[in-house]
Amino acid sequence: MVRNIVILGGNSHPVLTQNICNILGLPVSNRTLSKFSVGETRCEIQDSVRGKDVFIIQSGGGSVNDHLMELCIMISACKIGSAKRVTAVLPLFPYSRQPDLPYNKSGAPLSKPPSEVPKDKYTFESVPATPAPGIAKTPSLNKDTDISRVMSKTMLSNGNGNVTAPPAGPTPLNGAPRVNSGYFASGDASPARPGLTTMHTQSFTTHDLRNPALINTFQAKPGYKRWVAQAGTLVADLLTCAGADHVVALDLHDPQYQGFFDIPMDNLYGRPLLKRYIQQNIPDYKDAVIVSPDAGGAKRATAIADNLGMDFALIHKERRPTRITDRQNATMMLVGNVANRVCILIDDLADTANTITRAAKLLRKEGATTVYALITHGVFSGDAIQRINLSAIDKIIVTNSVPQDEHRRQCPKLEVLDISPIFAEAIRRIHHGESISVLFQYD
Repeated sequence: MVRNIVILGGNSHPVLTQNICNILGLPVSNRTLSKFSVGETRCEIQDSVRGKDVFIIQSGGGSVNDHLMELCIMISACKIGSAKRVTAVLPLFPYSRQPDLPYNKSGAPLSKPPSEVPKDKYTFESVPATPAPGIAKTPSLNKDTDISRVMSKTMLSNGNGNVTAPPAGPTPLNGAPRVNSGYFASGDASPARPGLTTMHTQSFTTHDLRNPALINTFQAKPGYKRWVAQAGTLVADLLTCAGADHVVALDLHDPQYQGFFDIPMDNLYGRPLLKRYIQQNIPDYKDAVIVSPDAGGAKRATAIADNLGMDFALIHKERRPTRITDRQNATMMLVGNVANRVCILIDDLADTANTITRAAKLLRKEGATTVYALITHGVFSGDAIQRINLSAIDKIIVTNSVPQDEHRRQCPKLEVLDISPIFAEAIRRIHHGESISVLFQYD
């Protein structure tokens, strides 16, 4: 029995909390976690946490926003109650699929596409070639170059290069027109309104409402930050500001998520469970093929394939729609040989199960005899269970990082692995100050 420790559980997964406490030989601490009629969360810790090591278990499935708010309020309540340390244990980390910025959202900084530049000319928009033997040097600007003429050519024009003067306005106070001179003088500039230089007559931005046709001539620059929310960074800051001293998760969708935290963050692995299932429940597993349903999970799948000495195949999704209606119909291509062999799909998360079912259909089309799917987090939202029942998957194996009782009743193909021993051992080691590196060793 572990002493001087408090285990609290949220409303997301009470069965997992009870299983972990049974392994540790501890009772689940009493707390009141309910909602007011308006929808606000009410939390009251009924056991003393003063000077205790508190572990709060809350998963991210189901009503993820309510569960996240419950977790933050419970953390804050324990810190106010003078807890020595508060550790947030999240089997499925919420918002773990939004750690960085997407690259195809609208609202990005816009820029005009670079125009064609002769190879023997240098402009402010071109990039000089890297010096190397056999490559001619790029001509540079010399003292005879008219700098004002070069700058005037790089100014933003009205979409197609034609200069459009704005509506006529009042003349200067002295009644005399202003003469363009200095750097902004241009011999071949179009006639401009008195009082404005060439730069003023040519400069327009994408926000100029008088020129709506300009918007279609601009495109987003790659590499720039998009003006969208970074939910991953926000969740990390919320847990830290609420008072969490340590965070433990299982199989993060993106491992770089750990870098968003200023507090210790441990990412446990569910691969030992999946590897053990393959060895004990799949006959002649050495002749089977480990398949990654997308390129993002290739590293995860090859770790298991290399450790078990099995062959590996990859399904590549080509997302290049030719029409707007094809935008959701990505082409899938198999890299590897699966004919007359057992295939084992490995992935970390199944939400709508669209990717995993399409991958199974492709494997059957390529000649696979049996298709297994091993998933760490089986969220199964929407019509995912119905899609799996009608799919080519023979058996799908998930962990109980989120409640699976209802899913198991609806899907006869579903089999659940228990992860409570992993978290119970992690909690025991963290409490006693022991190393948890043994839990990371999945090789």
